[in-house]
Amino acid sequence: MKPTAYPKPSTSTVSLILLPLILFILVTLIVYPNESKLQHVTSDCIASSSQRVDFTEPVKVKPEIRLLIGVLTLPGNYERRNLVRLAYGFQLSNSGHVDVKFVFCNVTKEEDLVFIALEIMKYDDIIILDCAENMDGGKTYTYFSSLPKIFDEEPYDYVMKTDDDTYIRLNNLVNTLKRLPRESLYFGLMSPCFGTNANHYMSGMGYAVSWDLVKWIATSDVARTHRTGPEDLVTGKWFRDGGKSVHMYDATPAMYDFFQPPYTCYRHEFIPDTVAVHKLKDGIRWAKTLKYFNVTDGLKPSKLYHLP
Repeated sequence: MKPTAYPKPSTSTVSLILLPLILFILVTLIVYPNESKLQHVTSDCIASSSQRVDFTEPVKVKPEIRLLIGVLTLPGNYERRNLVRLAYGFQLSNSGHVDVKFVFCNVTKEEDLVFIALEIMKYDDIIILDCAENMDGGKTYTYFSSLPKIFDEEPYDYVMKTDDDTYIRLNNLVNTLKRLPRESLYFGLMSPCFGTNANHYMSGMGYAVSWDLVKWIATSDVARTHRTGPEDLVTGKWFRDGGKSVHMYDATPAMYDFFQPPYTCYRHEFIPDTVAVHKLKDGIRWAKTLKYFNVTDGLKPSKLYHLP
């Protein structure tokens, strides 16, 4: 008897039969991970897809320089700190990261403990050093020598020491520092400003040093054992006596004292390219300085006030 001949199934028919079978196997492998590593691979793919970069977020660009400005002041100088905060708060650095911190020694008065705690909670811009409050008794040394431990994870390129009667124009300062060496830099208003005196140092109104010099100060026996005396003069002496070669950059005439006759090399009228103005000892000097540099030009008109 001749066997019955069945028609050979077409390719489309085979695919139609096999597709559900393949889907069934895949689902089974995913649901039962002990039988295969497929689920682990699949979950990894899902996890990595959920961690994709969100391109709607702004890209963070590393600043060209990082600068710390330490304003040495006293715990009780609340009014001056608030004025200085306002003066710097309206300045933006276009090409650098600038942190302005107020620096003083251990707080001892009961009222200061409470008020300064409030300031820290609000502004987070205070460094309290482990020392007794002083001006020329080693406070500047304690400031510089403490920084490598405080900022060991994210050091600065430069560190500046200044006073609370100095107004610094941040953009001009940053743009100047960008052109200068990143190592062994000692920047400020050179004193004395005439002659070839080998004992030059940078005026205490405000001077900056590169981070390598900050670390050197923290480990130098010369600095540790010679910390008292006029702080700006002493700082320059550390580098000379310690045999530390530095690049001294004199910012004259861009750094100067508030003008009172007579003219001197470090005291003159305001100039547009100013980096820092010193000896702003009272409100009227601060007001004249801020007015010259058009700090309040951004004030918008409102029915709430009528300032002339």
